[in-house]
Amino acid sequence: MMGKIKYEKVPVILVGNKVDLESEREVSVREGQALAEEWGCPFIETSAKSKTMVDELFAEIVRQMDFAAQPDKDAPCCSSCNIQ
Repeated sequence: MMGKIKYEKVPVILVGNKVDLESEREVSVREGQALAEEWGCPFIETSAKSKTMVDELFAEIVRQMDFAAQPDKDAPCCSSCNIQ
């Protein structure tokens, strides 16, 4: 049986894709930014075709994962944790 998960912060990034297809846009930048603000997460628009903001998106994912994985130094997640 697994124990209760102590750290429940989940990385979230709102991504608008296919930004290269501006004429087919269904959600405005403003709507995306407003929703991201409501959710308390970053908003990034990308395009795999034109390679727009793809590297930045992956860097933000890693940054958020690293941040979410840091337990409180005073309350380690298990006896083997040693955070310096």
